[in-house]
Amino acid sequence: MKKFKILVLTDHHTHGKGESIYELLQTMVKHPYCFEICIATRGEEKNRGFFSDFDQPTVYAKVVDKNFHYSNTGHWYSNTESVIISEFDVLFLRIDRPLTDVQLKKIGRNFRDLLIINEPDGIIETGSKRFLLNFPELCPDIVLCHTIEDVHEQLKTHPVVLKPLHGYGGVGLARVDQHTVFIEDNQYSHAKGMSLVDDYLKHSGAMLSMRYLKKFRNGDKRIVVVGGEVLGATLRLPAANSWLCNLKQGGNASFAEADDNELKIAKIISPILNKNGVIIFGFDTLEDDNGVRRLSEINTLNVGGLLQAQEFSQKPVIENASSIIWEHINKMA
Repeated sequence: MKKFKILVLTDHHTHGKGESIYELLQTMVKHPYCFEICIATRGEEKNRGFFSDFDQPTVYAKVVDKNFHYSNTGHWYSNTESVIISEFDVLFLRIDRPLTDVQLKKIGRNFRDLLIINEPDGIIETGSKRFLLNFPELCPDIVLCHTIEDVHEQLKTHPVVLKPLHGYGGVGLARVDQHTVFIEDNQYSHAKGMSLVDDYLKHSGAMLSMRYLKKFRNGDKRIVVVGGEVLGATLRLPAANSWLCNLKQGGNASFAEADDNELKIAKIISPILNKNGVIIFGFDTLEDDNGVRRLSEINTLNVGGLLQAQEFSQKPVIENASSIIWEHINKMA
Protein backbone atom coordinates (compact mmCIF):
# COMPACT_ATOMS: atom_id res chain seq x y z
CA MET A 1 0.00 0.00 0.00
CA LYS A 2 1.37 3.39 -0.99
CA LYS A 3 1.52 5.95 1.78
CA PHE A 4 1.40 9.68 1.10
CA LYS A 5 2.98 12.84 2.47
CA ILE A 6 0.74 15.91 2.73
CA LEU A 7 1.81 19.53 3.16
CA VAL A 8 -0.95 21.75 4.51
CA LEU A 9 -0.86 25.51 3.95
CA THR A 10 -2.80 27.57 6.49
CA ASP A 11 -2.70 30.72 8.60
CA HIS A 12 -3.15 30.03 12.30
CA HIS A 13 -3.70 33.74 12.98
CA THR A 14 -7.14 33.43 11.32
CA HIS A 15 -8.18 30.36 13.33
CA GLY A 16 -10.80 30.30 16.05
CA LYS A 17 -12.16 27.61 18.36
CA GLY A 18 -14.50 26.42 15.61
CA GLU A 19 -11.69 25.78 13.09
CA SER A 20 -12.05 22.19 11.84
CA ILE A 21 -8.44 21.81 10.64
CA TYR A 22 -7.28 20.52 14.03
CA GLU A 23 -9.65 17.60 14.36
CA LEU A 24 -9.57 16.92 10.62
CA LEU A 25 -5.77 16.59 10.46
CA GLN A 26 -5.66 14.65 13.72
CA THR A 27 -8.06 12.17 12.10
CA MET A 28 -6.29 12.10 8.72
CA VAL A 29 -2.88 11.39 10.25
CA LYS A 30 -4.22 8.09 11.69
CA HIS A 31 -5.35 6.79 8.28
CA PRO A 32 -3.49 3.80 6.75
CA TYR A 33 -2.67 5.87 3.64
CA CYS A 34 -0.84 8.49 5.70
CA PHE A 35 2.94 8.58 5.88
CA GLU A 36 3.18 12.11 7.27
CA ILE A 37 1.28 15.39 7.41
CA CYS A 38 3.18 18.65 7.82
CA ILE A 39 1.64 22.07 8.20
CA ALA A 40 3.07 25.48 7.25
CA THR A 41 1.45 28.68 8.44
CA ARG A 42 1.39 32.14 6.91
CA GLY A 43 1.55 33.39 10.48
CA GLU A 44 5.17 32.24 10.80
CA GLU A 45 7.51 35.19 10.25
CA LYS A 46 10.03 32.96 8.47
CA ASN A 47 7.34 32.06 5.91
CA ARG A 48 6.51 35.64 4.91
CA GLY A 49 8.42 35.42 1.62
CA PHE A 50 6.99 32.05 0.69
CA PHE A 51 3.37 33.03 1.27
CA SER A 52 3.91 36.26 -0.65
CA ASP A 53 5.07 34.75 -3.95
CA PHE A 54 4.81 30.94 -3.58
CA ASP A 55 7.97 30.59 -5.66
CA GLN A 56 10.37 29.07 -3.11
CA PRO A 57 11.21 25.33 -3.04
CA THR A 58 11.15 25.17 0.77
CA VAL A 59 8.89 26.37 3.56
CA TYR A 60 9.04 26.23 7.35
CA ALA A 61 6.62 23.61 8.63
CA LYS A 62 5.91 21.27 11.50
CA VAL A 63 4.79 17.62 11.63
CA VAL A 64 1.22 17.12 12.80
CA ASP A 65 1.41 15.08 16.02
CA LYS A 66 -0.83 14.15 18.92
CA ASN A 67 -0.27 17.59 20.46
CA PHE A 68 -1.64 19.46 17.44
CA HIS A 69 -4.49 21.57 18.77
CA TYR A 70 -5.97 25.06 18.67
CA SER A 71 -4.90 27.68 21.17
CA ASN A 72 -5.38 31.43 21.01
CA THR A 73 -1.63 31.88 21.44
CA GLY A 74 -0.74 29.52 18.57
CA HIS A 75 2.19 28.17 20.59
CA TRP A 76 2.06 24.77 18.84
CA TYR A 77 3.35 26.41 15.64
CA SER A 78 6.72 27.34 17.16
CA ASN A 79 9.93 25.40 16.39
CA THR A 80 9.21 24.85 12.71
CA GLU A 81 11.80 23.33 10.38
CA SER A 82 12.52 23.83 6.67
CA VAL A 83 10.94 21.18 4.41
CA ILE A 84 11.39 20.58 0.68
CA ILE A 85 7.99 20.93 -0.98
CA SER A 86 8.78 18.60 -3.91
CA GLU A 87 9.18 15.71 -1.45
CA PHE A 88 5.45 15.80 -0.70
CA ASP A 89 2.69 14.10 -2.70
CA VAL A 90 -0.18 16.44 -1.84
CA LEU A 91 -0.61 20.16 -1.18
CA PHE A 92 -3.71 20.75 0.96
CA LEU A 93 -4.93 24.37 0.94
CA ARG A 94 -6.60 25.38 4.20
CA ILE A 95 -5.88 29.10 4.03
CA ASP A 96 -8.22 32.08 4.16
CA ARG A 97 -8.15 35.18 2.05
CA PRO A 98 -6.47 37.52 1.47
CA LEU A 99 -5.20 35.17 -1.23
CA THR A 100 -5.32 36.67 -4.71
CA ASP A 101 -5.99 34.94 -8.01
CA VAL A 102 -2.41 35.76 -9.01
CA GLN A 103 -1.12 33.93 -5.92
CA LEU A 104 -3.42 30.96 -6.60
CA LYS A 105 -2.10 30.75 -10.17
CA LYS A 106 1.46 30.73 -8.80
CA ILE A 107 0.60 27.86 -6.48
CA GLY A 108 -0.87 25.87 -9.37
CA ARG A 109 2.07 26.62 -11.65
CA ASN A 110 4.95 26.22 -9.21
CA PHE A 111 3.67 23.04 -7.57
CA ARG A 112 1.99 21.38 -10.54
CA ASP A 113 3.76 18.06 -9.82
CA LEU A 114 1.76 17.74 -6.59
CA LEU A 115 -1.91 16.88 -6.20
CA ILE A 116 -3.47 20.10 -4.89
CA ILE A 117 -6.72 20.11 -2.89
CA ASN A 118 -8.63 22.12 -4.00
CA GLU A 119 -7.08 22.89 -7.40
CA PRO A 120 -6.09 26.59 -7.58
CA ASP A 121 -7.57 27.09 -11.06
CA GLY A 122 -10.80 25.55 -9.78
CA ILE A 123 -10.86 27.89 -6.80
CA ILE A 124 -10.38 30.86 -9.11
CA GLU A 125 -13.20 29.72 -11.38
CA THR A 126 -15.69 28.75 -8.69
CA GLY A 127 -14.72 31.05 -5.82
CA SER A 128 -15.98 34.25 -7.41
CA LYS A 129 -19.60 35.24 -6.81
CA ARG A 130 -19.77 35.46 -10.61
CA PHE A 131 -19.83 31.63 -10.66
CA LEU A 132 -23.38 31.68 -9.23
CA LEU A 133 -24.56 33.07 -12.58
CA ASN A 134 -24.22 29.49 -13.88
CA PHE A 135 -27.14 28.47 -11.66
CA PRO A 136 -29.84 31.16 -11.99
CA GLU A 137 -32.59 28.59 -11.50
CA LEU A 138 -31.20 27.71 -8.03
CA CYS A 139 -30.62 31.26 -6.75
CA PRO A 140 -32.77 34.26 -5.85
CA ASP A 141 -32.94 36.68 -8.81
CA ILE A 142 -29.30 37.46 -9.63
CA VAL A 143 -27.54 39.71 -12.09
CA LEU A 144 -24.07 41.20 -12.41
CA CYS A 145 -24.09 44.96 -11.80
CA HIS A 146 -21.29 47.04 -13.33
CA THR A 147 -22.70 50.52 -12.66
CA ILE A 148 -24.95 52.28 -10.20
CA GLU A 149 -27.51 52.52 -13.02
CA ASP A 150 -27.60 48.70 -13.08
CA VAL A 151 -28.41 48.72 -9.37
CA HIS A 152 -31.22 51.25 -9.86
CA GLU A 153 -32.65 49.02 -12.59
CA GLN A 154 -32.85 46.09 -10.14
CA LEU A 155 -34.44 48.27 -7.48
CA LYS A 156 -37.38 48.92 -9.79
CA THR A 157 -38.62 45.40 -9.03
CA HIS A 158 -37.13 44.35 -5.67
CA PRO A 159 -34.68 45.26 -2.89
CA VAL A 160 -31.24 43.72 -3.41
CA VAL A 161 -28.15 42.47 -1.62
CA LEU A 162 -24.94 43.47 -3.39
CA LYS A 163 -21.97 41.14 -2.97
CA PRO A 164 -18.30 41.86 -3.73
CA LEU A 165 -17.18 39.19 -6.18
CA HIS A 166 -14.32 38.03 -3.97
CA GLY A 167 -15.78 38.91 -0.59
CA TYR A 168 -15.97 36.53 2.36
CA GLY A 169 -17.30 36.48 5.91
CA GLY A 170 -19.98 39.06 5.14
CA VAL A 171 -17.38 41.77 4.53
CA GLY A 172 -18.62 44.47 2.14
CA LEU A 173 -22.17 43.16 1.78
CA ALA A 174 -24.68 45.90 0.98
CA ARG A 175 -28.45 45.69 1.43
CA VAL A 176 -30.29 48.26 -0.67
CA ASP A 177 -33.93 49.28 -1.04
CA GLN A 178 -35.62 52.46 -2.28
CA HIS A 179 -35.09 54.27 1.02
CA THR A 180 -32.11 52.88 2.94
CA VAL A 181 -28.72 51.30 2.40
CA PHE A 182 -26.98 49.01 4.88
CA ILE A 183 -23.31 48.26 4.27
CA GLU A 184 -22.68 45.36 6.61
CA ASP A 185 -24.52 46.59 9.71
CA ASN A 186 -23.96 50.30 9.13
CA GLN A 187 -27.11 52.16 8.06
CA TYR A 188 -26.94 55.07 5.59
CA SER A 189 -29.41 57.33 3.87
CA HIS A 190 -30.23 56.18 0.38
CA ALA A 191 -28.21 58.98 -1.22
CA LYS A 192 -25.12 58.45 0.94
CA GLY A 193 -25.28 54.66 0.71
CA MET A 194 -25.67 54.65 -3.06
CA SER A 195 -22.73 57.02 -3.34
CA LEU A 196 -20.59 54.50 -1.41
CA VAL A 197 -21.84 51.66 -3.62
CA ASP A 198 -21.08 53.73 -6.71
CA ASP A 199 -17.52 54.31 -5.48
CA TYR A 200 -17.05 50.59 -4.91
CA LEU A 201 -18.41 49.68 -8.34
CA LYS A 202 -16.08 52.16 -10.03
CA HIS A 203 -13.13 50.70 -8.10
CA SER A 204 -13.96 46.99 -8.44
CA GLY A 205 -15.81 46.90 -11.76
CA ALA A 206 -18.75 44.76 -10.65
CA MET A 207 -20.86 43.35 -7.81
CA LEU A 208 -23.34 40.50 -7.80
CA SER A 209 -26.89 41.69 -7.20
CA MET A 210 -29.20 39.16 -5.52
CA ARG A 211 -32.83 39.64 -4.56
CA TYR A 212 -33.05 40.48 -0.85
CA LEU A 213 -34.90 37.71 1.00
CA LYS A 214 -36.77 39.14 3.98
CA LYS A 215 -36.89 35.81 5.85
CA PHE A 216 -33.21 36.11 6.74
CA ARG A 217 -34.16 35.65 10.42
CA ASN A 218 -34.80 31.98 9.56
CA GLY A 219 -31.09 31.64 9.04
CA ASP A 220 -28.40 30.97 6.51
CA LYS A 221 -27.69 27.24 6.19
CA ARG A 222 -24.16 26.02 5.39
CA ILE A 223 -24.07 22.58 3.72
CA VAL A 224 -20.65 20.90 3.57
CA VAL A 225 -19.89 18.58 0.65
CA VAL A 226 -16.82 16.35 0.25
CA GLY A 227 -16.33 14.21 -2.85
CA GLY A 228 -19.90 14.87 -3.95
CA GLU A 229 -21.34 13.61 -0.64
CA VAL A 230 -23.30 15.91 1.68
CA LEU A 231 -21.68 15.35 5.08
CA GLY A 232 -23.51 17.83 7.26
CA ALA A 233 -25.16 21.19 7.69
CA THR A 234 -25.23 24.07 10.14
CA LEU A 235 -27.85 26.79 10.52
CA ARG A 236 -26.38 30.23 11.17
CA LEU A 237 -28.69 32.83 12.69
CA PRO A 238 -27.99 36.58 12.74
CA ALA A 239 -27.39 38.52 15.91
CA ALA A 240 -30.43 40.40 17.25
CA ASN A 241 -29.37 43.74 15.78
CA SER A 242 -28.00 42.41 12.49
CA TRP A 243 -29.20 41.11 9.11
CA LEU A 244 -25.92 39.21 8.55
CA CYS A 245 -25.85 35.50 9.38
CA ASN A 246 -22.08 35.06 9.08
CA LEU A 247 -20.39 33.79 12.25
CA LYS A 248 -17.60 36.34 11.78
CA GLN A 249 -20.29 39.04 11.88
CA GLY A 250 -21.69 37.83 15.21
CA GLY A 251 -24.07 35.12 13.98
CA ASN A 252 -24.89 32.02 16.01
CA ALA A 253 -24.73 28.41 14.81
CA SER A 254 -27.19 25.61 15.53
CA PHE A 255 -28.11 22.12 14.30
CA ALA A 256 -29.54 21.66 10.82
CA GLU A 257 -29.97 19.04 8.15
CA ALA A 258 -30.04 19.44 4.39
CA ASP A 259 -33.59 19.28 3.06
CA ASP A 260 -34.65 17.69 -0.23
CA ASN A 261 -34.17 20.89 -2.20
CA GLU A 262 -30.66 21.38 -0.79
CA LEU A 263 -29.75 17.79 -1.62
CA LYS A 264 -30.93 18.53 -5.16
CA ILE A 265 -28.73 21.65 -5.27
CA ALA A 266 -25.73 19.57 -4.13
CA LYS A 267 -26.44 16.97 -6.83
CA ILE A 268 -26.55 19.66 -9.53
CA ILE A 269 -23.47 21.67 -8.59
CA SER A 270 -21.15 18.89 -7.33
CA PRO A 271 -20.22 17.44 -10.75
CA ILE A 272 -19.37 20.89 -12.09
CA LEU A 273 -17.22 21.71 -9.07
CA ASN A 274 -15.51 18.32 -9.17
CA LYS A 275 -14.72 18.83 -12.85
CA ASN A 276 -12.90 22.00 -11.75
CA GLY A 277 -10.79 20.04 -9.24
CA VAL A 278 -12.89 21.07 -6.24
CA ILE A 279 -13.70 18.13 -3.98
CA ILE A 280 -14.33 20.02 -0.72
CA PHE A 281 -16.82 22.87 -0.74
CA GLY A 282 -19.60 24.45 1.19
CA PHE A 283 -22.72 26.13 -0.12
CA ASP A 284 -25.19 28.37 1.66
CA THR A 285 -28.94 28.68 1.32
CA LEU A 286 -31.51 31.27 2.37
CA GLU A 287 -35.28 30.87 2.64
CA ASP A 288 -37.40 32.67 0.04
CA ASP A 289 -40.92 34.03 0.50
CA ASN A 290 -42.39 30.59 -0.25
CA GLY A 291 -40.24 28.81 2.34
CA VAL A 292 -37.97 27.22 -0.29
CA ARG A 293 -34.25 27.40 0.39
CA ARG A 294 -32.30 29.02 -2.44
CA LEU A 295 -28.59 28.89 -3.25
CA SER A 296 -26.88 32.09 -2.07
CA GLU A 297 -23.16 31.28 -1.82
CA ILE A 298 -20.49 28.74 -2.76
CA ASN A 299 -17.22 28.52 -0.80
CA THR A 300 -14.33 26.54 -2.29
CA LEU A 301 -11.22 27.92 -0.57
CA ASN A 302 -10.99 27.22 3.18
CA VAL A 303 -14.35 25.58 3.74
CA GLY A 304 -15.75 25.84 7.25
CA GLY A 305 -18.60 23.98 8.92
CA LEU A 306 -17.26 20.41 9.33
CA LEU A 307 -16.66 20.64 13.07
CA GLN A 308 -19.95 22.43 13.78
CA ALA A 309 -21.89 19.87 11.70
CA GLN A 310 -20.29 17.06 13.70
CA GLU A 311 -20.87 18.63 17.09
CA PHE A 312 -24.53 19.39 16.41
CA SER A 313 -25.40 16.10 14.67
CA GLN A 314 -23.23 13.77 16.78
CA LYS A 315 -22.34 12.00 13.53
CA PRO A 316 -18.74 11.17 12.44
CA VAL A 317 -18.56 14.05 9.95
CA ILE A 318 -14.80 14.58 10.36
CA GLU A 319 -14.01 10.88 10.02
CA ASN A 320 -16.17 10.62 6.90
CA ALA A 321 -14.48 13.67 5.39
CA SER A 322 -11.05 12.21 6.15
CA SER A 323 -11.91 8.89 4.48
CA ILE A 324 -13.25 10.58 1.33
CA ILE A 325 -10.21 12.86 1.06
CA TRP A 326 -7.82 9.92 1.42
CA GLU A 327 -9.69 7.87 -1.19
CA HIS A 328 -9.48 10.83 -3.55
CA ILE A 329 -5.74 11.13 -2.93
CA ASN A 330 -5.19 7.43 -3.48
CA LYS A 331 -7.18 7.51 -6.71
CA MET A 332 -5.61 10.65 -8.15
CA ALA A 333 -1.99 10.40 -6.96
